[in-house]
Amino acid sequence: MSFARTVLLGFVAGATIVLGLPVARWRRPSERLRTLLTALATGILLFLVVDVFSAADGPVQGAVRALRHHGGVGRAALDVLLLIGGATVGLLGLAMLQRRSGRGEGADARDPRRLSLLIATGIGLHNMGEGLAIGASARQGLLGLSTVLVIGFALHNATEGFGIVSPLAGAVRPSWGYLGAVALIGGGPTTLGTVLGWSWSSPTVAIAFLSLAGGSIIFVVAQLLGVTARSSHQTTVMAGIAAGLAAGFLTDLVVSFAGG
Repeated sequence: MSFARTVLLGFVAGATIVLGLPVARWRRPSERLRTLLTALATGILLFLVVDVFSAADGPVQGAVRALRHHGGVGRAALDVLLLIGGATVGLLGLAMLQRRSGRGEGADARDPRRLSLLIATGIGLHNMGEGLAIGASARQGLLGLSTVLVIGFALHNATEGFGIVSPLAGAVRPSWGYLGAVALIGGGPTTLGTVLGWSWSSPTVAIAFLSLAGGSIIFVVAQLLGVTARSSHQTTVMAGIAAGLAAGFLTDLVVSFAGG
């Protein structure tokens, strides 16, 4: 597969994130619908936490097992450090960004725009890892695998768009320019990751991006759980979280079917 076609596939995989963004332009959705959207986003992000750390842990486990036969203590130690350190940096990094915004602890839970940007940032780091997988598989000539990865990741990103804008529904009616910005933050890294994966495939780099994404998403999930905890529609909250988890698992089956 050519480099240009590979980059195009990476772009398509990330661009589907825009499909869920227009939800934020709805006028005056009911409180129950707003609660459902927030809970849906929480469920999707909870799945992504599991998905991200599972993907990052695989190479780390492989490096540790290789110690029995081939040595390589330095490589294994570096991978473990990146997994733990990346998650810590992702988690604390967004917390520090929140504090530096000038509104103190818990501000993002009350500021829909800022929370939406944080969600887009966490998802963008996750999508960088997805792009690395697309680029690396295409570089190795695995056309079938890279194509199905694109389909699976495109489905994932379509649901992630809802997650990004869920805090805005009914609270703020964003401009199309704002939606374009969060689409670029959340979906753009897929293309960048594809370029990097084609040019230079490294499990260590993938671990770094995935662990950063995992930590960032955990921070955002904590914020969203704070929002849903105050809702008077707890049945709707649980139903939305369950639907979000189901959406994540079902779209992930496409990737698993390809052996990705």
